[in-house]
Amino acid sequence: QVQLVESGGGLVQAGGSLRLSCAASGRTFSSYAMGWFRQAPGKEREFVAAISRAGLSTNYADSVKGRFTISRDNAKNTVYLQMNSLKPEDTAVYYCAADLLMTAQAMGALGGGMDYWGKGTLVTVSS
Repeated sequence: QVQLVESGGGLVQAGGSLRLSCAASGRTFSSYAMGWFRQAPGKEREFVAAISRAGLSTNYADSVKGRFTISRDNAKNTVYLQMNSLKPEDTAVYYCAADLLMTAQAMGALGGGMDYWGKGTLVTVSS
C-alpha cells in the first residue's frame, strides 16, 4: 500500500510560480512511475506530467511543455512539479499518482487507471 500526500498549492498571480510536492509512504517508492494530473472545475481530469522510476524519462502534456518540470527524489520518497509562467487556465486541483507497471509515456496516453492517488492540492491562478 502506498499513500500519497500532495502539498504546495495555493493562490498565485498569472506569470508566477509554484512548486508542488507529493510525499509517498513506504519503502518501494523507486518502484513506481509517478505522475501529476489535474481537474479544473466542471472539467474532466487530465494528464499533466509523468516521470519514470529512476527519473530518466519524463512526459508532459502539450499545454504545460516548457513551463512545468517534473522531478523526483527517491531518497526522500517525493515527486515534485515545478510550475512556472502560470496561467489562469492552470487553475485546478492537482493530484499525484503512482503506478507499479506503467511507464511515464503510458500514464500520458491512458490518463487514468493508476494504482494509487493522492487527495489533491488546489492551485488557483488569478489574472
